[in-house]
Amino acid sequence: MPQSQPLAAAHFELADEAATARLGALLAHALQKQRASIEASGFVIGLSGDLGAGKTALVRAMLRALGETGPVKSPTFALLEPYVVSRLNFYHFDFYRFADPEEFAAAGFRELFGPGAVCAIEWPERARGALPTPDLALTLKVKGEGRGVDAAAYSATGAACLNEIAAAWKTRSDAG
Repeated sequence: MPQSQPLAAAHFELADEAATARLGALLAHALQKQRASIEASGFVIGLSGDLGAGKTALVRAMLRALGETGPVKSPTFALLEPYVVSRLNFYHFDFYRFADPEEFAAAGFRELFGPGAVCAIEWPERARGALPTPDLALTLKVKGEGRGVDAAAYSATGAACLNEIAAAWKTRSDAG
């Protein structure tokens, strides 16, 4: 993952599927608020964690909150599932099957990163060195029946998103 120090960091406890859906919705809302920046520069989300940690569930929740009504499949076999949401291209990648970072370059995915694109990448460590530094890196861990998510932002846009998510998460947690 990234070598530099994060501009912002946060931790979220996800007790159940509803909490995962809430975090995904908050991330989607934060992305919508940063749409001008994303249209200009793009946005990369790295999703790390063991099998079954909830990476696809989190992306599915984001896409639902962004208005996607069709099927949201795991791209484990296809490597990529593309969507168009909120006038942005949303690319959901899964690099679990990569044995070498060179497979990223060979797949021709580099051209999909950039202005107007949100790239959510499961297993980014499988393409280490070939990917751009993520704006937002999420590490999901199974914790009993729930999940824990460590989040780190490596760009100003990522930090703005993460700070908004953390504030909304705390407000809702304090109210409940």
